[in-house]
Amino acid sequence: MDLLLEPLGHAFMVRALLVSALVGGVCGLLSCYMTLKGWALMGDAVSHAVLPGVVVAYALGLPFAVGAFVFGVGSVAAIGFVKQKSRVKEDTVIGVVFTGFFALGLVLVSKTRSNIDLMHILFGNPLGNAASDVQQTLLISMIVLACLLLLRRDLMLFCFDPTHARSIGINTGFLHYLLLGLLSLAAVAGLQTVGIILVVAMLVTPGATAYLLTDRFDRMTLLAVASSVVSCVLGVIISYWTDIPTAACIVLIQTLQFLLAFLFAPRHGVLRSHGDLTP
Repeated sequence: MDLLLEPLGHAFMVRALLVSALVGGVCGLLSCYMTLKGWALMGDAVSHAVLPGVVVAYALGLPFAVGAFVFGVGSVAAIGFVKQKSRVKEDTVIGVVFTGFFALGLVLVSKTRSNIDLMHILFGNPLGNAASDVQQTLLISMIVLACLLLLRRDLMLFCFDPTHARSIGINTGFLHYLLLGLLSLAAVAGLQTVGIILVVAMLVTPGATAYLLTDRFDRMTLLAVASSVVSCVLGVIISYWTDIPTAACIVLIQTLQFLLAFLFAPRHGVLRSHGDLTP
């Protein structure tokens, strides 16, 4: 019990635990839609593309979230434009765009006089979050969570069967860009916890783990959120005691959860039969 309770005696640890758990829960919920939609690469693209936005926002004296969101949405728009105007396949376009944006961010960091710690941007630093960072993360997380809960049924149908969703009058174009916008916001929120490079794990791994454990979407969302929150809390505590980077601890625990589900899931583990997910 001392191992669990002692970190709670420090204000910065309580703040890190709360913020990490909140971001983990939001990313876990969103990861279910990312998994069903097959947008793992899109999540990777958006998470890397926000780096130049962070640097530009710092240079202009704006909140990091503003620049990161603009460049995140800009990367999605660039991917869509190139895909429509060329014969190049989407996965190739995603690779070109996100590496280009990420490289631009590295160049801007090297040429901008600032006290920005590149390692904290790339790999996160939940133990060093300032009060303003916490408020920003809370606001973004609440916006993403509210949108996902209010439009849950429409988004679920859009991910399962967009053709049927369109046929019954659902605006799938709006949902497409809304989901991409929420992805950008979640990447900004995860920036404070696990950084740009590893936030894609929080947007994919919990949903993939839950997908192996259940055939019901409602249960999938609950399992994804629970696994993500648990991994974030344990990751922060383990990091406190071992002096290992917090982001690495969180992602390794999520990966371990996925491996356990991959091996021992009741119906979809490697030793079990396979089935289909139903809403």
